[in-house]
Amino acid sequence: MPTIKYLKTNTSKVYTSSKGTKVLLEALWGDRIELVNNNKVNGRYKVNVRWAKNVYIKADDLGDNPLLELYFIDVGQGDGVLIVTPERKHLLIDGGYKRSKQPHGKSAADFVDWKFKKEYKQDTIELDAMICSHCDADHYGGLWDLLNPNEHEQQELDTSKTNVKNFYHAGISWWKSAEKSRFLGDETGGVMHDLLTGKTSIKNGLKQNADLKLQGEWADFLKTIIASDADVKRLAHNPDKGFKYLEGFEEDKDTAIKILGPIENTLNGKPVLKDLGSYSKNTNGNSVLLRVDYGRSRILLTGDLNKKSQRHIIDSLAGNLIELAADVVKSCHHGSDDCSYEFLQYVNAAATVISSGDDETHAHPRPNIVAASGVTGFKKIVNDEMVTPLIYSTEISRSLRMGDPYEVNSKNYQTPDGKIDVVLDNEAKTNIRYKHTASGALNPTDKVKTMSRLKVVDGIVYGLVNVRTDGEKILCATLNEGKSKWEIKTFTSRF
Repeated sequence: MPTIKYLKTNTSKVYTSSKGTKVLLEALWGDRIELVNNNKVNGRYKVNVRWAKNVYIKADDLGDNPLLELYFIDVGQGDGVLIVTPERKHLLIDGGYKRSKQPHGKSAADFVDWKFKKEYKQDTIELDAMICSHCDADHYGGLWDLLNPNEHEQQELDTSKTNVKNFYHAGISWWKSAEKSRFLGDETGGVMHDLLTGKTSIKNGLKQNADLKLQGEWADFLKTIIASDADVKRLAHNPDKGFKYLEGFEEDKDTAIKILGPIENTLNGKPVLKDLGSYSKNTNGNSVLLRVDYGRSRILLTGDLNKKSQRHIIDSLAGNLIELAADVVKSCHHGSDDCSYEFLQYVNAAATVISSGDDETHAHPRPNIVAASGVTGFKKIVNDEMVTPLIYSTEISRSLRMGDPYEVNSKNYQTPDGKIDVVLDNEAKTNIRYKHTASGALNPTDKVKTMSRLKVVDGIVYGLVNVRTDGEKILCATLNEGKSKWEIKTFTSRF
């Protein structure tokens, strides 16, 4: 087995040779470093780090202590968060729209696939937990990509298989019946009655003769969950029963994950969730709400909570509102302005990460919520410089390399009549036909434009936001791809 180390400095240069000055990339605090051998040359170890093999790094920058790592993945419209614990457990929360419904053809599945194949050199993705915060397609789609055999058969992913130990969900589900083609079940009495629970509940909902059947792509996704052999559980917090934790991440563990929502009540001996007034309010508002604790650090993961649900959470946690306070929070619902200012005050986050997407109609993040996240954040100023609060956005961190097309050159293009060469150098007279996929669209749209009105995108830099902590210090980082350097901010947990 290779010797594994972890970067103990904020950053460290990775060199192409043992004594040269050419830098290939910059490693980040907590990065997993695999020693190729134990021989130091000019104070450097030969290592494999991230995608780079047989490169060199300063030996004094390496230590033995892994960190808690959170990767807020740029999935366009939607959410995707990969958690890697110091115990090297992996949890994936949401995944964005599935790849075929993404304008850029990527979901969280691609990042997780890269992590296991390129960094860990593993052919199988091993997830200790897959968590679907709620049943909207911009959250479960990327999870579906990992379990859909077609993605592997078509070689869309480099790994060959994904194993999931536990699958968790919020309970609210898309159903259909003889009377309704798509709905959320019984909503009488101001509560949601028909909650999805474990495997038996899913299997019953997939039966062709069921009165209440699982509906649409949500049903297709859940079929892959059943086929995966994962244990299936619904997550909720019942104020009458006390707080619960994810299995294997209990209060006495180094990494604890506390379940704060959705808020469950009991009616006639059965669990129910609050009816928040509409389908979108209910799917979003009854999202899974989790708090990840490691050492003194707290990270709050909020799904798509809205103002009504946040008010309900505040009322339900009366006397325990300190439970919402966190160092880092994932902004609710991509920075939507359907948000409680009071809720943000209780969270009082030092850093907020907004997962929002381009090419969509929601105009996220909303400027008043970006401002509110700053105003309600934990303020710390040192030497006349603001340390916190910090606001990150996956969309802002994304960039495109673009150019102007001026020639179409199709060398040795095979046609039914033989080989021909085509060169078109008058872009104003050259029409280009292409397909455009809006975020979450069911089908791509055929479009035609002259080449002079189009831009060429020759690369996308995805807006990944890194959050890492040793339980005391917290580091937030985004990568400046042009300079191959990390833009980092650090602060100390206050808990």
